[in-house]
Amino acid sequence: MTEHFGGHDAWAAALRAHGRRVTKQRLAVLAAVEHHPHSPAESILAAARTELPELTAQSVYVVLGDLTDLHMLRRFEPPHSPALYETRVGDNHHHAICVSCGRVEDVECAVGHAPCLTPHWDENSKPMTIQIADVMYQGICQDCQASQKLPSNTSQVIEK
Repeated sequence: MTEHFGGHDAWAAALRAHGRRVTKQRLAVLAAVEHHPHSPAESILAAARTELPELTAQSVYVVLGDLTDLHMLRRFEPPHSPALYETRVGDNHHHAICVSCGRVEDVECAVGHAPCLTPHWDENSKPMTIQIADVMYQGICQDCQASQKLPSNTSQVIEK
C-alpha cells in the first residue's frame, strides 16, 4: 500500500497517529517535502523557511531523521548526491536519475509486487527474508538529450 498524505490536517493526523506532537516545524518540513519531492535537506530547509522563517537547519535535520524513522518520509541516497527525501512511503517504488541535470523520477516496482526482485543465494550464504529491493536507474532525461543534442538511447525509455 502506498501512503501519500497531503495538507496540514492530514499531516497533523498522521503525526498524532505516530505519537508525535503536531509542531510548526514538523508541519513546515512535511509540507516542503510534499511540494518538493526528491529534495535534499538544504532545499527542504529553504522551502520550509517560506512558511516558517525562523526554522533552523538543525531543526530540519532532526525532523527529517525522526519522520524517516517513523516511515512518514522516505530517504534515499543517489550516488554523488546528498540524501533526498520524499513523502511517498509504504511501497517499493524505485527512482530514475538523470546523470546530467539530476532530475529524479519515480519508477514503479520493477517486477511483480514488493520486494520486486528475488535474490539468488549461493550455497555458502544464509538466505534472508527480503523486505525491500532498492533499484536506482541512471540515465539522461529527454530534456538533457534534446538540449545536448545527444542521440536517443537505444535502451529502455522510462516514461512518467
